[in-house]
Amino acid sequence: MDGQRIRVGDVRLWVHDSGSGPPVILLHGFPELAYSWRHQVPALVDGGYRAIVPDLRGYGRSDRPDSVSDYGIQALTGDVIGLMDALELERAHLVAHDWGGSLAWVAASTRPERVESLTILNSPHPVASAEARNEDP
Repeated sequence: MDGQRIRVGDVRLWVHDSGSGPPVILLHGFPELAYSWRHQVPALVDGGYRAIVPDLRGYGRSDRPDSVSDYGIQALTGDVIGLMDALELERAHLVAHDWGGSLAWVAASTRPERVESLTILNSPHPVASAEARNEDP
C-alpha cells in the first residue's frame, strides 16, 4: 500500500488514501498496521468509497512520541478527528478493529456530528464492557 505522511496536530500520520466517494476511515488494532486492511481497500474503492487507512500514532510509519501521556485515548481519538480535519472531511464512516474500535467508540460518542456510521470489529462497547467487568470480575 502506498501512502503519505500527513500532519495531524503534534504528529505526522502515515496514511493510505484511495478512491473517491463517501469517505471510510479504517482503524487498525493492536499490534497491527494500516496494511491489515489491504484486502478491504480494493473492495471499498470498487464499491464507490474513498478508503482512508492510517498507521495510528506509534505504529508503522507514523510518528512515535516519547511520552506515555501522548498515547492517551483523548490524544489518539484526537488524531482520528484531526485526520478528518487535515483531509477536509466533514463526516466519515468509521470501520475499526480491536484497539481501533476503542478509538472509534470514543470518537462517535464525543464527536457524533463527525461520524456518519460506525462499524466495530472485535471491540465491545466501553460501557457494556465496564458493566460486565463489574458484574463478574
